[in-house]
Amino acid sequence: MSRIEAARRRAGGVKRGLAVLAATGLVVAGVLARATNPGHAATFEAMGVDVLVGGATEAELEAIGLLFEKLERTFSRFRPDSELNRVNAAPAEFVAASQMFVRVLALALDAASRTDGLVDPTLGAAIEAAGYDRDFAHVTVDERPPAAGVPGSWRHVRVAGPLVFRYPGTKLDLNCVVKGLAVDAALQQLAGDGFVAAGGDVGVRGTAVVGLPGGGSLTLRDGGVATSGTTHRLWLRGGESQHHLIDPRTGRPSMSPWSEVTVAAGSCLEADVAAKAAFLLGDSGPDWLDERELPGRFRAGVREVANESWRRALEPEPAQAA
Repeated sequence: MSRIEAARRRAGGVKRGLAVLAATGLVVAGVLARATNPGHAATFEAMGVDVLVGGATEAELEAIGLLFEKLERTFSRFRPDSELNRVNAAPAEFVAASQMFVRVLALALDAASRTDGLVDPTLGAAIEAAGYDRDFAHVTVDERPPAAGVPGSWRHVRVAGPLVFRYPGTKLDLNCVVKGLAVDAALQQLAGDGFVAAGGDVGVRGTAVVGLPGGGSLTLRDGGVATSGTTHRLWLRGGESQHHLIDPRTGRPSMSPWSEVTVAAGSCLEADVAAKAAFLLGDSGPDWLDERELPGRFRAGVREVANESWRRALEPEPAQAA
């Protein structure tokens, strides 16, 4: 039985995207959704998060479920038989990889280049050193002190046709792009308007009102919104709080002043990459997003900061002349 076949399904549909309503009780990373147009909504678990799809036919739901399964099989850090683990374990500098693996790695390297290395696909060893070395459901308090940080080394990785080059011992972790990419790819399976939400990432075709962490909402048209933060995946190692957002400059969990950063963009992948980079940049994050004309909202406890692009995006559109 596939993941979609085993999922909890609800007939209904989509209000051309995601509505911030609690009527159905479907909750994905703080986003509440109610389906109101013809179609189907379904939830299932993949990549360690809940996935919510709205506005899909039965066939489209099945295709989306298979897509997430394939991505998880290929890129999971916690499946011994994943292609990611095979590449990481290879003793040679050059490793043959599948077309999908090479394509996603190329996207991750492009993200690293566009963020000056803040989003780095070579942090597998660093996140394991922080204690996240198994499925998060099984991460427990560890009395041992955190291991030494392992800074990123993305410039030493490249792809050439079907081959991946990296120094032996380099541990790739492509989760920096896989979830956002999965949402965008799943959205392409829909023939009409709809939405796909996975963890803190939401992709929309059509128009949607997206609920934001901590309250409020944002109207999104044909794009994506993503949140990166440390409010959910926390654990203790050696008495110190650890989280999964590794600063590649130190190889240690980021000391960013923000608890979470939300970014809207033309795609979920773009929003996800930008949210991670802006989080890691700390106080410079709002200006960094403004330079790229990307709306961003930053939270630190009860404190909220919106950059200029976010404030402009929330301005009401001028009334049309009769």
